[in-house]
Amino acid sequence: MTTTSRRTTMDASATAGRTTHLDRPNPLRVLGRGIRTVWAVPKARFGLVLFAFFVLLAIFAPLISPYDPHDTSFGRSQDASAAHWLGTTAAGQDVFSQLICGAQVSVSVALVAGLLSTIIAVAVGLSWGYVRTFWGEGVGFIVNLFLVIPALPLMIVIAAYLQNGGLGVIILVVVVTGWAWGARVLRSQTQSLRSRDFVTAATFSGESATRIVFREILPNMTSLIIASFFGAATAAILAEAGLEFLGLGDSSTVSWGTMLFWAQNSNVLLTGQWILLFAPGLMIALFAVSMSFINFGVDGLSNPRLREGGATR
Repeated sequence: MTTTSRRTTMDASATAGRTTHLDRPNPLRVLGRGIRTVWAVPKARFGLVLFAFFVLLAIFAPLISPYDPHDTSFGRSQDASAAHWLGTTAAGQDVFSQLICGAQVSVSVALVAGLLSTIIAVAVGLSWGYVRTFWGEGVGFIVNLFLVIPALPLMIVIAAYLQNGGLGVIILVVVVTGWAWGARVLRSQTQSLRSRDFVTAATFSGESATRIVFREILPNMTSLIIASFFGAATAAILAEAGLEFLGLGDSSTVSWGTMLFWAQNSNVLLTGQWILLFAPGLMIALFAVSMSFINFGVDGLSNPRLREGGATR
């Protein structure tokens, strides 16, 4: 009798272990399902293709660029030709090469600053929305303080104080001024999820606050976090271009922002070389548009009613 009971218990434990192992989601499968969901939306599909183009352009820029973007051996202020598709700058540099290589700096700043801003926003927003203590009130005061301070003047002041610090300073300035809005939005969503039944059940079962936040609440905010990242990345590339255009960055680097800075200093509108302003401005706009279009499909990750085409099935 004892042997039979022990064997039954062992079989039940093995079955439970196999069930838990089978029910555990495969990260690659979850990622593939998410990509298919976003890809099913036509606008998001266009955004993904355009976003992938800019990322690949930034990665393979040294191989694609026909000339060294710092090479000043060409004729100055030349118009477009077969040798120089977009002409040359006032310093004798190839504009097309600068446009390609400028993607390395601008796209890198956008993605790195957007990622860091999102990480800070997630950490602050989730803890601020879940924990109801005096510490939460202090965090709320700091977040509201950053929200009411105008971002552009604050960026200008910080960048001017830390001038000639390179790309690290630009990223730091963008992160410092860009995390508060995302933290506010995530805090509101966390407060809404905090009162749901599954969070209450996890609390009564003895789960720790950290596990509840990261295992119960965080997975239900995937689309909001991704949208926050793309919004932060869009703001980052616009901020980088603005600071470089004002001369508050490192003018020796080649980015779309420094191209605008040198084009303005050379008075290209008076000389008729408007392409030197139009080309980098168009690249910045298209990169921002790509991330905005991806957001049309991101909402379907957490809301099945918004899914289109095969993602619904």
